[in-house]
Amino acid sequence: MSEEIKTDLLSRRKVLALLGLTTLSLTVPTVLTVSDAEAQQPTPPTAAPAGAQTGTERRQERRIRRTERRQERRTRRMERRLTRREGRRTRRAVRREGRTERREERRDAR
Repeated sequence: MSEEIKTDLLSRRKVLALLGLTTLSLTVPTVLTVSDAEAQQPTPPTAAPAGAQTGTERRQERRIRRTERRQERRTRRMERRLTRREGRRTRRAVRREGRTERREERRDAR
């Protein structure tokens, strides 16, 4: 009988799986060992130096600046509208005066 000899070659997947299992088996005992170290005492919060701000303070200042800029834009926009309205009123008044003068001239000419 002629038997074919098949060699069991390790695939890349099997090699990587074995490598992962070996590293896992080496790291688990070191992680689970009990340490003699004691817990650190919490340090009291230090006062921030003058000029340094917390994130909340910076955020509030940004919001305040943003609302001020928005309000300035609104007032400038309103002023522009008012000047345009006033200009339209004066131009309209000039046109009306011209029309009434022309009408009177036509009536007088008849």
